[in-house]
Amino acid sequence: MNTKTNQKSSYVLPIAIMFALFFMISFVTGLQNPFGVIVKNQFGASNAMSQLGNLANFLAYALMGIPSGILLTRIGYKKTALVAVTVGFVGVAVTFFSGQAGSFIIYLIGALVSGFSMCMLNAVVNPMLNTLGGGGNKGNQLIQFGGSINSIGATIVPVLVGYLIGDVVQNANIRDANPALYLAMGIFALAFIVLAASKIPEPRKLIVKGAAKVKDKYSALSFRHFVLGTVAIFIYVGVEVGIPNIANLFMTATAGEGGLSISTTMAGTIVGTYWFLMLIGRLVGASIGGKISSKVMLIVASSLGLIFVTLAIFVPLGINVSMPVFRSDISFGLVSVPINIMFLILCGLCTSVMWGGIFNLAVEGLGKYTEMASGIFMVMVVGGGVLPYIQGLVADSAGFLSSFFVVMAGLAYLLYYALIGSKNVNTDIPVEDEDTDVPVEIATGSLPTEKK
Repeated sequence: MNTKTNQKSSYVLPIAIMFALFFMISFVTGLQNPFGVIVKNQFGASNAMSQLGNLANFLAYALMGIPSGILLTRIGYKKTALVAVTVGFVGVAVTFFSGQAGSFIIYLIGALVSGFSMCMLNAVVNPMLNTLGGGGNKGNQLIQFGGSINSIGATIVPVLVGYLIGDVVQNANIRDANPALYLAMGIFALAFIVLAASKIPEPRKLIVKGAAKVKDKYSALSFRHFVLGTVAIFIYVGVEVGIPNIANLFMTATAGEGGLSISTTMAGTIVGTYWFLMLIGRLVGASIGGKISSKVMLIVASSLGLIFVTLAIFVPLGINVSMPVFRSDISFGLVSVPINIMFLILCGLCTSVMWGGIFNLAVEGLGKYTEMASGIFMVMVVGGGVLPYIQGLVADSAGFLSSFFVVMAGLAYLLYYALIGSKNVNTDIPVEDEDTDVPVEIATGSLPTEKK
């Protein structure tokens, strides 16, 4: 009894570290949202071109996803995290130098390098939290708590950078965001020190002594629910990122649909509210995650999201409502916004619980294939760059609101996955190592946990 208690107590520090890494992922990734407004004005980019930094950031997932899974299996979770933090520091530093040089190309390189880091960190934190929670509903609950920390970083970034840019959006420059870049580099440096000094448990033995090296005829891709789950994560990340990114461009546009011409500072607070609602949703999801299944959460979230996006598209422009927004002075205030924008911002409540739900459903029952599955999952996060770029193209040709038909189609697929595609129909595939000397909890990637 005392042994189990001590084991569970020892998980507090690694869980806290994973939560801190979740914050870093969202803060650095979130920089691409307000930077889209900056580069659109600084370099005279189109709506689609303004999303190239975001595309480069997420393209890194396609390039680094599989290598991230290989790193996990060969050098372990801690060393992979240390490599990721180092790469992240370099990526933000390159973005800083792009501001000094006034170079769009250097900016894109910085976004790509930062994306390499975010991919590796994501490959570490999700399976680690799922494992520390013992999988199932408890694993999903920890991922939802981690997602709540993620939302804090995502909430801060657009508000902070919008405040730094000021109200004259035409004069926006990457150099205006230097304080946010200094903060990001400082976080990376501190995280490296803390990680290096901390003991992180490895969910699986990297090398099973005496185990036969036999080529496995199965892989994570042998599971239908996982394959469909990778498509779901591709779409989900694109939906999650596309909604606030395109909404930000919509609000700050000085001409076109509605001619909203909302100031950059105000638009930043409105977009920050989207991410704040994700924080609220994830806290609620985490509090009920031990009792409500990932499937039910995903069904409710995708259905409600479909309703909000449909209303945003079809309700006529010109109807304004007072909406509470999260402001740069860490307070709330009422702002008059088009009702279409309000419906889009409310989608934050829906996208909040989707990542944890999809990941949990997709890797359930994978056992020894979990690490490589996590790497494949990271490849599909590239959807966060591809779908917003497609939305930008549609916005350029058909208007901002019409671009949200892309989001509507994505949410429809997520509803299908929750209802049908997430069922494991490949339960006959063995998922445990055949070496009988290896404890089951190590072979399956699960650490000891309390009885459910």
